[in-house]
Amino acid sequence: MAKRSRKLTPKASKGNQPHAGVIKRVAKKPQKKLKRGSWLSSMLAMSTTGCAYAILLTSVSLIMAFAWISVLFIFNPDQVSWLNKILPAWAQIPLGKHERPQTLKQIQLDLSKKNQIFGETLPLNQDAENSFLLPVFQQRANCESDCEELVELRVYERSEELEFKSQSENYYYLATQLPITGLEESFVISLLLDGTSEPQDINISLPLTQVQPFESGTPSSGVWFNLWGQRQQVTGANAYGYVVYYNPERTNLLQMLSWSSPNGQFPKWQQVTGDGTKELVVDQTIGLEPHLQLYQVKPLKLFLKPIELEAITLKSPALKDLAYQNALSIARSGLWTPAFEWLKFIKKQRKGVLPEAAQAQMDLIRLHSQLTKTQADKNWASPSQQVLADLIDGRWGKALQVFEASPHNTQEIVTLLKADENRLWNRTVAALRVNPNRLDVQAWFALILGVQRGEEHANSWLKAQPKITKDNLAYIQGLLAKLNGGGRKSQISSTHPSQIVGSVQPITQVINSEWLQPNSPADLKLRDNQVWYQVEVSAFNDGKRWLNSPFENLNLPKTDAAKFLWKTLRITSDPEIQIVVWLPNGEQQISIATIKAVQLQGKVLRLLAASPKISQNQNNLLQPKPLALTNAALEWVQPSPITLQELHQKNPQGVKVILSSLWQSLQQSGEVPAGAIPSFEQMQEKLGDWPVQVIDLTNNAQPEIILTISVEEIASLNLPKSRIQRENTNKPRDRTIILSDQNKVIYTDFTRNYLQKLSAIAKLSGGQSLALLVENAHNYSLRRWSEKNQRFE
Repeated sequence: MAKRSRKLTPKASKGNQPHAGVIKRVAKKPQKKLKRGSWLSSMLAMSTTGCAYAILLTSVSLIMAFAWISVLFIFNPDQVSWLNKILPAWAQIPLGKHERPQTLKQIQLDLSKKNQIFGETLPLNQDAENSFLLPVFQQRANCESDCEELVELRVYERSEELEFKSQSENYYYLATQLPITGLEESFVISLLLDGTSEPQDINISLPLTQVQPFESGTPSSGVWFNLWGQRQQVTGANAYGYVVYYNPERTNLLQMLSWSSPNGQFPKWQQVTGDGTKELVVDQTIGLEPHLQLYQVKPLKLFLKPIELEAITLKSPALKDLAYQNALSIARSGLWTPAFEWLKFIKKQRKGVLPEAAQAQMDLIRLHSQLTKTQADKNWASPSQQVLADLIDGRWGKALQVFEASPHNTQEIVTLLKADENRLWNRTVAALRVNPNRLDVQAWFALILGVQRGEEHANSWLKAQPKITKDNLAYIQGLLAKLNGGGRKSQISSTHPSQIVGSVQPITQVINSEWLQPNSPADLKLRDNQVWYQVEVSAFNDGKRWLNSPFENLNLPKTDAAKFLWKTLRITSDPEIQIVVWLPNGEQQISIATIKAVQLQGKVLRLLAASPKISQNQNNLLQPKPLALTNAALEWVQPSPITLQELHQKNPQGVKVILSSLWQSLQQSGEVPAGAIPSFEQMQEKLGDWPVQVIDLTNNAQPEIILTISVEEIASLNLPKSRIQRENTNKPRDRTIILSDQNKVIYTDFTRNYLQKLSAIAKLSGGQSLALLVENAHNYSLRRWSEKNQRFE
């Protein structure tokens, strides 16, 4: 055994290479151990790799989530507002719209904390819950009326986030807002001032107090709003404001236009130019002088302001045509109807086609012409008003007929021409520029020249006309001679004119002893074609105040009673009086009578007047009684009418009251059966187009509402005939109801006995207050508002 081991030892160590078999046997055992470790290693490796993938995927997901939240946070942070529920206060996400959405109650509460007043929400689309306009007001200091001033408009949109959409109440974001300031008074009254008025050193900001959406049919896809306020005047309210447009595509509010209307009319959208899109019409008419501003919606290449309101003007003629330019020239002077007739002829020559801009100018002129024609077609009680309406409409010949009708007409028209502030002068100059040889225009040019610069100046101008004939020259010189009365002894006194109002009736027998004249005994005789009329005086001005019938305190002295009355009535130098009669067709006929004598019996004051025979309407109960008044007694006031529907936009509560009061009055007068009053919607549907007038009658700087209706309008209600209608078929007279600014009835003609009717509203000479001229059973009366008794008396 020892020998074998020695032999083996060197072989094993030879070359240091072990035997192959030995190595194989030795290596097998460790190999089995490696296979067991490999399985565990694989499992561990696979586990480690899975965790790595999971961590990687989770990390990527988190990174993507944070990236998406970051994108939302940058572009629309409101979408991640839900995170504020789990984030601490110091880590709250600021919302992109600068505030969290709020409920309407929360919005109103926030405004109240800022001493601001929230107005009525106005919808911006069919679903008012999705978006609305909220007017914000503020209380004005030291204010007695209209004390809430508009200071801001806000647009709110409903929140679409799940956090708020799931709530029971709607939540809203403030989408946009527009601060509002008042209009400068200088802008509002600029149309009322003449060219000589000095600008005010201190300008006043007039507040805006109301916000109303325009009615349907407005252009563009957005919503138009009218922001307005009113400045009270003696003759009515001067309205002013802004037109604001809400653009839903850009979610912004745009102030498009500042406007002012001396007659209190609101802007309205109206189809004028015929191109399929309505225009905005602003009525700035003053008295009989029409002035309409017309605006078209035009596109703009601006992102935030894609449209504008562009005025149609007559400054630049749209056609390079001499006739067209002449037509625009006389239109700019105020001769709207002659200009429109000329343009119609030009359009006919062009086969009925005009460029768009020229057609727009023509339509603007047509709109003015409609107003002047309507005025000239009316029958005016005052000759000067009739002449003014005729001249404004270019009716030169008709105006001359009124001028030549009577000496009284002449003198009244002279007063009109003296007071003219170039509006008639400019018209005659423009008309002569186009046709210098037209006789009636030459006549009016000479008359205005004679009144304002003297008769000699007018005659010099006439003689310088190259184509005037001898007959035409003599005719116009005869008109000029009438300016100074044509040698008449009786001249109207400008310092102490008589101011008398009364009713008239003819009399056939006059007993001299019953009448008083300054030169007694009375010698009362008539001239050819004259008849006697008796005027029962309703009211007169004695130079200090107005006195009304019955004349309790008018006591005659024992001596010179006639001189006392003539002096008190101030008819010594002014014995003329107008007699106004209404013909069956509604026209007025005016005659000039001369006061011959007076009498006072039983506190009733009468005048005896001689006049050419006037038309008889005493048996026509459909017409007013004949009216007598001196030239200086009254100044008629005619507020521009608006419809009940238009008034409802300004004063919804007032219209509800007036319709209810009207219906009750109709029931009380027997024209409507007693019973329940129809709903406001039913009455508004039938009465919405009826005209009303708005004017301050009570001297409190707040307008009253005047509604005058005819039997035809009452019949249009399709009501059954009542007992009163059956028994009084011969008395279909217009009647009036007046409501105060507190919506209380302060005057009504709706009585069962039909004994009174409002004839006119007038401004009394020597004062600013207005009076009602009321026709009673046998006379007329002047009624003024009593502040003490709160009624007309």
